[in-house]
Amino acid sequence: MAITVGTGFLVQPSSSLSLLGRKSCRPTLDVAYRFLPARPGPSRFSHGTVVQAQQRPTWLPGLDPPPYLNGTLAGDFGFDPLGLGEDPENLRWYVQAELVHARFAMAGVAGILVTDLLRVTGISNLPVWYEAGAVKFEFASTEALFIVQLILMGFVETKRYMDFTNPGSQAKEGSFFGLEAALEGLEPGYPGGPLLNPLGLARDIKNAHDWKLKEIKNGRLAMVAMLGVFVQASVTHAGPIENLVEHLSNPWHKTIIQTISSTS
Repeated sequence: MAITVGTGFLVQPSSSLSLLGRKSCRPTLDVAYRFLPARPGPSRFSHGTVVQAQQRPTWLPGLDPPPYLNGTLAGDFGFDPLGLGEDPENLRWYVQAELVHARFAMAGVAGILVTDLLRVTGISNLPVWYEAGAVKFEFASTEALFIVQLILMGFVETKRYMDFTNPGSQAKEGSFFGLEAALEGLEPGYPGGPLLNPLGLARDIKNAHDWKLKEIKNGRLAMVAMLGVFVQASVTHAGPIENLVEHLSNPWHKTIIQTISSTS
């Protein structure tokens, strides 16, 4: 008797799969079964082909990421050695905190490099970045600038926190002096509108995984770069562009090794 079996495709995530007497304990491995039509003949069994999907990338190759980091978050490579994200509410907060720190780091690194370049080239008489806070401006006192900055940043951070605790609440009519349409928040952590998203990038924020991934990768790189700028300023007492120029003038003798050895 000839039996014809239809074609099907099933993707099934599993933490323990028994296959021919062998088990796989990787929760991120997917196994797909494709049932092919059986050959004509007196057979009761179908021919099966097992296809193993590629494991998602992790920060350490071969690592089994924790179950609460399932790859849905932008930039999730399973890195949480301290288990800080086990609580879902804490994980939501850490995601937003990392995003804000990443954006501040990107803005800080760009500002330091641009102002240091203008200073070293002599285009503008700007102070080195770690002394810029001590500069006194003629148009306002330091105390007045500090109070204004405190009020403005406090207002923005308060609204950001309120939008985090109650998503969409800050986009309601009358919540921001009639400028809600100009801001048009997309989702917590991703404001939009012509003021904060003038190029109209990632309008469909729910499907903008690539944009989110690029932003968080660049943000993490900027945080590491900012740490390097801090250490460099503490050791050399100079700006990053100035250090780069000094290194290029004598690359074999002006290196980080010689600098650290001379200061110690």
